[in-house]
Amino acid sequence: MRSLRLAIGFLTVLPIAPAGAVRMGPARAYFPLVGLALGGVLAGLDFVARLALPPIVVGALLVAALLVMTRAMHTDGFLDTCDGLFGGYSRTERLKILRDTRVGAFAVAGGVSLLLLKLTLMASIADEIRAGLLAVFPCASRFGMVSTMAAFKYAREHGLGTSFRDGRGWWQVVFGFATAAAAAGLLLGFAGLILPGAALAGSRGLGGWPARLLGGMTGDTYGAVNEAAEVVILLLGIVLFGVSTGMYQTPFW
Repeated sequence: MRSLRLAIGFLTVLPIAPAGAVRMGPARAYFPLVGLALGGVLAGLDFVARLALPPIVVGALLVAALLVMTRAMHTDGFLDTCDGLFGGYSRTERLKILRDTRVGAFAVAGGVSLLLLKLTLMASIADEIRAGLLAVFPCASRFGMVSTMAAFKYAREHGLGTSFRDGRGWWQVVFGFATAAAAAGLLLGFAGLILPGAALAGSRGLGGWPARLLGGMTGDTYGAVNEAAEVVILLLGIVLFGVSTGMYQTPFW
């Protein structure tokens, strides 16, 4: 399972990627499975932390834990994407800004908004669906990222995303969807199947914007799609399973 090890080593802090040259494309199939493992860790941490801490503090810990487990890779891509898309006025200028290591005002504003949204959303999940939604949302968002890799071309001749061209195929999208759908169905019930579908539709929509401005996707925009999809899936899950069933009787704090 070299491709699975590669996916784990690429998406997490665990140094278990196989040595030597390997095809990155097949590893995409396992992105949702790695996301499910990350979500499982979040659900376990949440269960323990809620024994002693208020929900808002637990939400902050979960956000921090996800950043550490993923090396903040996708968040970094989101910050760069905010600067590139909002700070540039042409394709060339936007791509140049995306490579700039400095952080601009758009990145700061976008990053603060992203982390605040994640914190409040994680703190607002009702107890009845809490473990399931925490486990599922990183899985579904990474399936969304895989779907954008298949749907849009890469904007650069060289870059991190080019490595995923070798060995890629639509079977990886199908396998990723099956993983996300199985996890959502088992952990959240039949209605949970809406979340992978929303991840597919939302990520295509989210990816279409930078793809038009840049002439394709980059490694940063893949990360941005994942981060935005996490927020969308958390929000949709809260609305779908919380408000519609009357779970929320008191404020999250």
